[in-house]
Amino acid sequence: MELLKTSRAEYRGKMTKQNVVVSDCTSPIGKVRLAASDSALFSPAIPKTLAALGGRIAISKKKLMKRLDTRRGARVSTWVDSMRDSSPTRTKSTPSLPETEEKSSWILRHPSALENFEQIISASKGKQIVMFLDYDGTLSPIVEDPDQAFMSVEMREAVRDVARYFPTAIVSGRCRDKVYNFVRLEELFYAGSHGMDIKGPSKHRKCDKGNQAVIFEAASEFLPMIVEVYKALVNEISSIPGAKVENNKFCLSVHFRCVDEKSWAALAEQVRVVLSAYPKLKLTQGRKVLEIRPTIKWDKGKALEFLLESLGYANSNEVLPIYIGDDQTDEDAFKVLRHNGQGFGILVSRVAKETSASYSLQEPSEVKEFLRLLVEQESGLQKGQDSRGKRRGQG
Repeated sequence: MELLKTSRAEYRGKMTKQNVVVSDCTSPIGKVRLAASDSALFSPAIPKTLAALGGRIAISKKKLMKRLDTRRGARVSTWVDSMRDSSPTRTKSTPSLPETEEKSSWILRHPSALENFEQIISASKGKQIVMFLDYDGTLSPIVEDPDQAFMSVEMREAVRDVARYFPTAIVSGRCRDKVYNFVRLEELFYAGSHGMDIKGPSKHRKCDKGNQAVIFEAASEFLPMIVEVYKALVNEISSIPGAKVENNKFCLSVHFRCVDEKSWAALAEQVRVVLSAYPKLKLTQGRKVLEIRPTIKWDKGKALEFLLESLGYANSNEVLPIYIGDDQTDEDAFKVLRHNGQGFGILVSRVAKETSASYSLQEPSEVKEFLRLLVEQESGLQKGQDSRGKRRGQG
């Protein structure tokens, strides 16, 4: 089946950019004029009579700065709480999950993909499975140094074998080239920068022409800005031990896995200060990482839809997408699958947390086992078909 050609312009036309207005609160004089719409700064509420005066009031610069500092402090505190919530403590050992009532209830809603493997296979009958895999925390363990997140030889073999039978894509927040350097399998599709940078294999069994590859970049115009912010962040957070900025081409990752929790507030504030000058960029979170991305409507869910369409499965009932991931950013793909009533999301997590995934796996070793089961199942089916064909030929 020939890959569909989707122009960059067509997909950009589907995106909408968010407009953010940043007010300049500096003034060479001791008074600063604010619009009445900034009423959240004041208590009690701004009197209605102000509207008749043009909707503006005068406040001393000292008082304004104090109130702005209070608001900034509240925002930073919220970010720190969010950083803590999205970064559960991980132990080096991997003991069994405690059977608490909360965990038991969560397992009922998101049962093990291994224990329910036959149910998944049953849903795939008569359909083409397409595999989507996150990298960090899914194919490789989470490590303190992101440059050392190597997958095992056994995991690489499992992914390679899966790609022999099913179209397979790695979808990561990492730069596409970095993910490829970790995986080193040419037969895969690679979607880096949260799906904003996609490339497929030059030779793919579903491509009749044999030398055509899916190539898509969703945010090329942001590249100069990303480089500029990267340099500013590296300089800004250099004083925080353990903090690291990773340039993932179309997005940036500020890793705080090795940062003392007491310094999280300072880190969040420094990142916020840098981004305040770039309203076209947004800040999101992953596991012990702050993600900086363009404010375009593109994410891992959009990347999943793009790849399915490129493979000829847009709005098709003949496909079963399976997406396996462990991070908050993978939820965009889980939501697409659930909304479309198509395929399954599988969350890799040892703790109960909100998710749109249908099934769960605890750790990368279980992901490897799940992939191997898929290969064994498909290999057995194909051998059975070959045997029946030979018997018919002998008859």
